[in-house]
Amino acid sequence: MSQARVRFAPSPTGTFHLGSARTALFNWLYAKHTGGTFVLRVEDTDRERNTAEALTVLLKGMRWLGLDWDEGPEVGGDYGPYYQSKRSSVYKEHIEKLFAAGRAYEKGGAVFFKLEGERYTEYDEYHKAEVEKVRTEPQVINDVVRGQVVRAEERDFVIVRSNGQPVFHLVNVVDDITMGITHVIRGEDHLSNTTKHCELFQALGSPLPVFAHIPMILNSSGPGKMSKRGDGVHVEDYERRHFLPHGLVNFLALLGWNSKDDQELFSRDELIAKFDLHGIQKGNARFDEKKLAHINTEQIRRLPEEDFLELCIPVLQSAGVDMSDGAYSEQVLLLCQSKVRSLMELPDFVAYFFDEDFSFDSKAGERLFKKGEPLDRLTEVRAALAKVDDWNAESLDQAFSDLAESNGQDKPFQWFPVTRYTVSGTGGGPDLVPMLSVLGKERVLVRMDSFPYRYPT
Repeated sequence: MSQARVRFAPSPTGTFHLGSARTALFNWLYAKHTGGTFVLRVEDTDRERNTAEALTVLLKGMRWLGLDWDEGPEVGGDYGPYYQSKRSSVYKEHIEKLFAAGRAYEKGGAVFFKLEGERYTEYDEYHKAEVEKVRTEPQVINDVVRGQVVRAEERDFVIVRSNGQPVFHLVNVVDDITMGITHVIRGEDHLSNTTKHCELFQALGSPLPVFAHIPMILNSSGPGKMSKRGDGVHVEDYERRHFLPHGLVNFLALLGWNSKDDQELFSRDELIAKFDLHGIQKGNARFDEKKLAHINTEQIRRLPEEDFLELCIPVLQSAGVDMSDGAYSEQVLLLCQSKVRSLMELPDFVAYFFDEDFSFDSKAGERLFKKGEPLDRLTEVRAALAKVDDWNAESLDQAFSDLAESNGQDKPFQWFPVTRYTVSGTGGGPDLVPMLSVLGKERVLVRMDSFPYRYPT
């Protein structure tokens, strides 16, 4: 497999949209998969919309996702500058080449690219006038994703505006040529531009790169393309909500690509090893927030303990949780790793471990009091747990088993709901016995004793 040179070429105009992040990821994965080079090239020629703040957001988002670039801003490389605003001399040189080859001409202050072929005039209903068209040889685009696409340009097109600003089509192609880009992996909305780009590549005497136009991302419901505005469509939204960077990367990789074996959870190394352009689908991808949340949860559970702790501690500290007892805090967090759905919900999820003034889930309480006599069960389990001297999971398990046996039951499950609710205020969470073990005997018994007063029935 030959080493690829690929590029992600964003325009820093605001936030870092998930669609752009998916394009960056596919390029990054293919570069890593082939042992190639990932180039970050900034298309910052729109002086009215491009801002330094937007560029900072973009670079920060790329780093948060772990999409390091081999060449580009703040990294350098042999093919710079990597900002289009600094490459005017490169564009001027190639415009002059097109003039010298008879493939460019000036009209009305703008510079047009001249197509080759038979010229004729035809009445244009839109413009209500005769317009000149050209019968050109169709461009055959062998797209890795879309298959063979045959299209032809019919009219000369602008490559330099009347204000002297080169247009997207020209600078895009010139940059790909001068930076040695071998594969152009971008959204399918650019497919309509590709015939123009092929014309320019050929006129400048350059071989065509391999094209791969990836499918659109649709809204979670409805046929429309995913919005570029609102919450939940930008990388920074998920960083703010404490999603795992790799949870988001894993999800984005599955938007329009699969590994042909139904695998959904990947490590970063697995994604790099399995990613290939032929796995990209033609059909549009559907954004699914529930699937993203599921993948994020599963990736949390896969984290090495030390990585999980490192991520959790600042989240809890920023929420004002007292983490002064390091050993206890670590026990709590490791107990919750397999149960918590997101780091954003972690402060609420662990609140009762650190605060005696925890709240009670009213719906869980209603369910509890609909079944039997929970306060009777509480009295029984409180007496059984008070007898435990060596307070650990093994001894607690035995205490529950003895309680069940003394009441003619095979299993102690009928005492579990009231035990959990009185000491945590919840109807779910970490496994009960390990939770009791971590909370400690004194805290558990005090909460059981105070429950009738805190939660009157």
